[in-house]
Amino acid sequence: MRFSPALFAHTEALLSELLRSTFPADLVVSRYFRQHRELGHADRSFVAETVYAVLRRKRSLGARCGDDVTSRRLLLAALACVLGWNRRELDAVLNEAEGKWLAQAKAVKADELPPAVRCDLPDWLYDTLATRFDAAEVEALAAGLNQPAPLDLRVNPLKAERGEVLARLAADGLAAAPCPYSPLGIRLAGKPALAKHPLFADGSIEVQDEGSQLLGFLLQPKRGEMVADFCAGAGGKTLLLGALMRSQGRLYAFDVAEKRLAKLKPRLARSGLSNVHPARIESENDIKIKRLSGKLDRVLVDAPCSGLGTLRRNPDLKWRQSPESVAELTAKQGAILAAAAGLVKKGGRLVYATCSVLDAENEAIVAAFLAKHPGFVALSAEEILRKQEIGLECGERLRLAPHRHGTDGFYAAVMERP
Repeated sequence: MRFSPALFAHTEALLSELLRSTFPADLVVSRYFRQHRELGHADRSFVAETVYAVLRRKRSLGARCGDDVTSRRLLLAALACVLGWNRRELDAVLNEAEGKWLAQAKAVKADELPPAVRCDLPDWLYDTLATRFDAAEVEALAAGLNQPAPLDLRVNPLKAERGEVLARLAADGLAAAPCPYSPLGIRLAGKPALAKHPLFADGSIEVQDEGSQLLGFLLQPKRGEMVADFCAGAGGKTLLLGALMRSQGRLYAFDVAEKRLAKLKPRLARSGLSNVHPARIESENDIKIKRLSGKLDRVLVDAPCSGLGTLRRNPDLKWRQSPESVAELTAKQGAILAAAAGLVKKGGRLVYATCSVLDAENEAIVAAFLAKHPGFVALSAEEILRKQEIGLECGERLRLAPHRHGTDGFYAAVMERP
């Protein structure tokens, strides 16, 4: 990639679209790149990473911009103050007046900004986190969420072993290492394009955050069992569950969105699994669900949530979510968990999970569920993982955070119907 005024203009144009749009950032970015196919891989990487840097740090960058917060100023401030570019590197796009302003923007001391601004969080989110954590922990969590996420892979144990995959990646010049917790996880040093790599094409690897992988080990499905991924989405966790079952038994992948389930089909074809049964449902009360009442050994509920644990990948969510949207989600989460619990037979396991860092979507949902469903008891997540030789100190509930574990923010509670 060679920086130029034209490349800067593309970045500014995309950022302007993102700041105006009500759609998810990844959709806006994908659409822009489809409209500008002249941009090569390196150019696209620069444009995407730079606009995402602005979205992550938009509030503190806005404070540096003063009274004139424009896309151009936010972009220049991000390049200079977040990505560390010097004046010489910006000369191609910077005029003299902007040079003086940018020097003032760089001189702003972060520790003099209000805490929520310094953490690049909306006030409501900072205040919510501050009720659970002290100020230093909120700042550390925010700093973790404001970093780009690494690229994690999951090895498909039906097709390869982790050591073999690591050796192949090294031979291909791709620096990688085992993830610290997931027995199937690999973390890449960079973000290479993998879509055409033979290991991806033949289903030996899938892209999946390490935290998401651990949910499968909490559910711990066995060969021959009946299992459901209740909110399957595009099926990343479904594929892991099927592999842990060694493609034996019956695994239902339920979701209300046909488009999300459609994304599972090519992944499923690569995986080599034959026990997965995708099914679109109208709601958690669909007749397909009621027919399976009390028949399943294990059910995973990765509930629709605010996604505020995934801000490393989706920084726009913190500016799009609100206390009102979270309240709507919590009502859905409680209903979905109750419906999914109806599938679990005696002796079966139920895992409730979100990629949120908010207690309202996590512990509050589980506590309310257990109070209303005395037939379920909580199990220790740490003990379940330890029995699988996964050394993660987490106590009864799984709570993952980027600044502590290097993963997205995840929560999971494991329950059993004795």
